[in-house]
Amino acid sequence: MFLEKYRLDGRTAFVTGGGRGIGLSSAEALAEAGAKVIISDMNTEVLEAGRREMEQKGYDVEAVVLDVTNSKAVAEAARAANTKHGAVDILIANAGIAWPDTGGEDMTDDVWLKVVDVDLNGTYWSCREFARPMLERGRGSIVTLGSMSGLISNKPQRQVHYNAAKAAVHHMTKSLAGEWAERGVRVNCVAPTYVDTPMSQGGFTQSNRMPIWMDMTPMKRVARADEIASPILFLASDASSAMTGAVVVVDCGYTIW
Repeated sequence: MFLEKYRLDGRTAFVTGGGRGIGLSSAEALAEAGAKVIISDMNTEVLEAGRREMEQKGYDVEAVVLDVTNSKAVAEAARAANTKHGAVDILIANAGIAWPDTGGEDMTDDVWLKVVDVDLNGTYWSCREFARPMLERGRGSIVTLGSMSGLISNKPQRQVHYNAAKAAVHHMTKSLAGEWAERGVRVNCVAPTYVDTPMSQGGFTQSNRMPIWMDMTPMKRVARADEIASPILFLASDASSAMTGAVVVVDCGYTIW
């Protein structure tokens, strides 16, 4: 009875930023649970590599090039996916970027806007466009990707743009969840710690960061992508049917102190 609630047979899931890292691992988790999965990424090489990896593992996957900062492109991707597959039941709004260390007083408009455009605006465009047909049908599950950086201010890196964008994603998740709860669409968020993904590798190689990060992490390690994908699967599935507006922190204990 309980394991069946995690099954996604007959459902279609769309994963933004699905070519690698947390997005790809989440796509694999959804596919293993029985979903037809569509992964998207703006980088065609990354996207193709992710598609090949999933196909080699025997998963049913489709790949779509998508820049989530282009709201018209997101609307078209949602329309095309719903038309082709009858319905997109699950959205994982995962696409995001982290920028190099930049002090708040030195940050240019372009740097600020780039991070906010991908991490916040792109997440909202995705939620808005994929939710519309879900709301018409009266069912659907959306999972956004926040960060522990939306709860605390990291050190030693300076990333006010990223922290602010992820905090906004958390509150956006709660706001949309409240609006759509009675209409059958659930919206939840996963807030990870530092994760061993290609996007994070630069920080792991900087000797002034890892000792501080590990000292502040009770489990004394970073997370794996599959450890973030597991709660994403939970939130996407009927196993979490009584949850909406939740921000599930997966941080190896980082925020407990």
